Amino acid sequence: MYEFDVIILEDETGGYLAFMPALPGCHTQGDTLGELIDNAKEAIELYLETLTKEEREDLLRQRVVGIQKVKALV
Repeated sequence: MYEFDVIILEDETGGYLAFMPALPGCHTQGDTLGELIDNAKEAIELYLETLTKEEREDLLRQRVVGIQKVKALV
C-alpha cells in the first residue's frame, strides 16, 4: 500500500479538484470531498499501473515537504 500527498482545491463552479504532486499530470475532481477522495484513489491506482517498477520506485522516493504561498507582483 502506498500513500500520496493530495492537494485539494475548491472548484469555482462547485465541487473540488485534487492534484497529486508526486504524480505529474495526475489529477481528478469530485462534487463532494468523499467523491473526490474516491476519485483520487482511483486516479492514483490507474496512474501507478502505467509505470514500470523502476519508475514507481523513483516516484515513491519523492516527498512533499510543504506548501508555501509566494507573493508575486503582476
